Amino acid sequence: MSFKRRIPSNHANSPPGTRISPSSPSTVLISTGIPSLDDVLGGGLPLSCSSVVLAPDNHSAYGDLVQKYFVSQGIACGQQVCIVDDDGPSFARGCMWTSVVNNEEDDGSRFAQSGERIKIAWRYEKMKMFQTTVASGSSSKDDYCHSFDLSSRIPESVIQDASDTNRLIILGVHVDENVKASITRLLGNIQDVLSVSSSETALMRLCIPALGSAQWGDIEPADVLYFLHSLRRLLRRYPRACASISLAPHICSEAWGGRGWIHKVGWLTDAAISMSGFGGNPSLVALFPSHHGLVQIHKLPAPQTILPASDKYSTLRGLSSSAGANAGSGENNLAFKCTRKRLILETIHLDVEGGVTERRTTPSTNNAISLNAGPVNEMTDEHASNKGRSHAALEVEFERAVAVTADPQGSQALASSRSAALDATTTPKVKRPRKKVAFQSDRPDLYDF
Repeated sequence: MSFKRRIPSNHANSPPGTRISPSSPSTVLISTGIPSLDDVLGGGLPLSCSSVVLAPDNHSAYGDLVQKYFVSQGIACGQQVCIVDDDGPSFARGCMWTSVVNNEEDDGSRFAQSGERIKIAWRYEKMKMFQTTVASGSSSKDDYCHSFDLSSRIPESVIQDASDTNRLIILGVHVDENVKASITRLLGNIQDVLSVSSSETALMRLCIPALGSAQWGDIEPADVLYFLHSLRRLLRRYPRACASISLAPHICSEAWGGRGWIHKVGWLTDAAISMSGFGGNPSLVALFPSHHGLVQIHKLPAPQTILPASDKYSTLRGLSSSAGANAGSGENNLAFKCTRKRLILETIHLDVEGGVTERRTTPSTNNAISLNAGPVNEMTDEHASNKGRSHAALEVEFERAVAVTADPQGSQALASSRSAALDATTTPKVKRPRKKVAFQSDRPDLYDF
């Protein structure tokens, strides 16, 4: 008699817009709205967890852009969204929305003909196409991660409907002179919102953009750490809520928080990544023209597990078996780029010199430099050799001049030697005659009579 273990279908009973983590059946994931960021996190952000995005570039707002994706995904899935910001309504109106035409025009021509057979060689037909990021989700087939378009804004009717049905909650910061007491009061308001949402079936997404900005008053590093630690403790009490936080650009470096500031922020959150833009470094812009910044992972979520699920299931990081040929070769370097329609996290690599799609008609810069450096070195070597010779001649002439002063009768001999040396240097070289080869035989010719 054989026995078969019955595994309950948790995916059917899971709330809309969620997935079961492949590493743990008891862990429920939600999407950040960015498929590539979900891949880096191990499939998505687990419930009862918090994530923080550090964007130290003062010339951009990539941290707020990630938060807008987080809000748009929650509204599109019908989940509850709470924005902690004094100007929350305008922040919600600036969020992106799904495009009318559900296609992927940003993928380029290399993905347009992915279904066609390769006609170069039959052995390459079953090979996968080279991709630097993961595929985007389709809103028509899966509600877990919608495909958003940065060129379109969320309709006012959608925001109004979400506000009327209590799916969009705006919570002001309202920090006064006593920052410590204001943060404690704000944490109490967040707890009230979470307690009300826990009685409902919908999930709660807590969005905190630009933590530590001017609206937070004269905040100190200890206040930021206290807020992150208290928020993490609250999320552990409410298993149907999660939080996404972005720090203000000026507090994303150790110059503001002191030594080890980034590590402290990572210890008090479940996930922490940095998106360092190239806006303040023109040399990096010239070195990586296809990207807008680098992505650095400080901490990854690992609820109820020792190792994060991203180590096993992330494709972009290159540590899992799903990474293909890059599996086991070390973690990949990640970067991000913001196109006209979406934000993408992908693996970074140096571009091919001269371009990939362009035919090089002129030598590269490095080769031009090396070619020009050859004659220069020859000239310098020849000059150095001539310099040594002239130095020896000067020494001889100096000795002879001293001899002339001692013996005036030798002046005629010195003049003759100088003229002879001048004639030797100015006379052209005589061409040597070409060598002629003649064959001689010691024996007489056979037909010589």
